[in-house]
Parts: sequence; structure tokens; C-alpha cells
Amino acid sequence: MTADVNASKMRGFTPEKTRVLLAAVCRQAGLDPSDAELLRHQSNAVYLLGTMPVIVKIARPDDDAEQIQRTVQLTRWLMGSGFPTVPLLDIEQPVVADGAIATFWRYLAQTRPIEAGDIASPLRRLHDLPKPAIEVPRLDAIAAIRRSLSKHRILSPGEYANLAERCDILEGQLADIRYDGPEMLLHGDPQHRNTLWDGDTAVLADWDSAVIGNFEYDLVTIEIHCRRFGHSDRTYADFCRTYGRDIRDWPGYRTLRDIRELRMIATNARKSDPGSPGAAEVHRRIHELGHERFSSHWQIL
Repeated sequence: MTADVNASKMRGFTPEKTRVLLAAVCRQAGLDPSDAELLRHQSNAVYLLGTMPVIVKIARPDDDAEQIQRTVQLTRWLMGSGFPTVPLLDIEQPVVADGAIATFWRYLAQTRPIEAGDIASPLRRLHDLPKPAIEVPRLDAIAAIRRSLSKHRILSPGEYANLAERCDILEGQLADIRYDGPEMLLHGDPQHRNTLWDGDTAVLADWDSAVIGNFEYDLVTIEIHCRRFGHSDRTYADFCRTYGRDIRDWPGYRTLRDIRELRMIATNARKSDPGSPGAAEVHRRIHELGHERFSSHWQIL
């Protein structure tokens, strides 16, 4: 019964529905949603208000409300530390209305694209921070993969069995990895779409995936995004030079790469609707994964 209820909620997470929810959360926050523009509708529904430079992120129905509260607390901690991040709007957050949970952020107009090398300095600065004096969960990528697989709505029995078996194998390999430093605050999903220009300063955004873990996880995420999503070898080399490390030289790279890519597939299997373009991309990724095609390009979701 619970699975049926969750599936029903997810089918209701559409632009038409979130447009109604936008009006509710804006009303609760005392803001005007008139002429708001939908920017993205995948991990969250992301709207730009037409009346002021504010971004509204409406969480998916299956997102963890406590995790969203932690994201707000962490962002405020980062802002208080002077760290380069997209700032929260100065209102009580998160905002809850009509069952929706939303956060509000200052809109940063972008005049040029982010390249991998631009991400290196703020990410290195993040990894040099002390652990925050607030609750941040520890990284457990294997558990995250299994949670997403358990909630999927698009995988065939064969695909599910394949991904579950890969997860078991990688869990065994992960136990043998030796990291090069202590655990620290990680972004969890550093990439081009989660970095923005604030004037001439590159700032990190979207702290929903922040965890305590080893920096290698953040670095392999950058490498995957450059390789899978069509960014040039030159821009990845720029990242490595500025950060001071190429994760491909690390002995645990292949295992962590495979875990991170499996997590990206499993997450999108959970978030994609049956028959949607997102579902088609997930099926394609699984097929290519079975043929060990690690240089093929993925479509961004």
C-alpha cells in the first residue's frame, strides 16, 4: 500500500501541479509568484520569480523533510563562514504549504558558462573547512543506491537484478579502499550545474547532497561529469591543475567511479516517470554499463 501511495504522489509531481504549489508556498512566504518561470523539473521543481530575483525550489514528495531542514542549516553555516555559496533569502525557511516544502534563494544572473576549472577553487576551499558544528550525515553511497533501487518505477526485473548485483560487488570492493586523508565536509554533487557565477566569483549551489566523507568522492564526481557529459579534456585538466589532484591517479578510482555512476543511474531510475525521456536515458545507460562503455556520453537529466 505504501509503495502505491508513493507512486501516486510521484505521478502528481508535474509542472502543472508544482505551479499550484508555487502559489501556495509564495503566499506563505509573502511573495508574489506572478509570471514565474520554470527553470528545471527533475530533482526539484525550480522556479524563477517574475517579480523579484528569487529562485524557489519545491521538493519532490518523496524527499526527506529533515534533510531539507539540514540543507538550510548548513547553508546558513556556510554563509556565516564567508564561504562562496548561493545565499538563502532572509526569511524563515523551509516554507511548508499545502504539503509542499520549498526553499528560497537569491537569483544570480549568469553571463557565461561554468567550466570544470572554475569549480576547483571553491571545492578545494570547501575541503579545507573544519567539520561544521551542525548535523551532517555521513556518506553511504551503497545505502543510497539500494534506497533508490527499492523505489524505482521503471526498471525491468533483469535491469533491477543487474544493478543490485553490481551494488553487492562494489560494496565488497569498497571495503578494500584506502583513502588519502581524513573525512571532511563534501558537497556530494559538485558539477557544472551546481556552480554559478556571483559576479566574477564562482560559488557552489545545491547542498542537498552534502555529507561527511572523503574528498575522493567529490573529485570522482567531477571526473564523471566531464567525461560523461561532453566537457573537454582541457577543462578537466584545468580542474586537476587548479585543485592539485587528478583522481584517476588514485588506486581506488575505478571502484569509486563505478559506485558513483551506479548511484547516478539508480537515482534517476527513482526520479523518472515510466515512458519519459528520463526513463529512456536510464535504460540506455544501463545497456551501455553492461557493455563496459565508460567513454560514452550521457544525456544530462
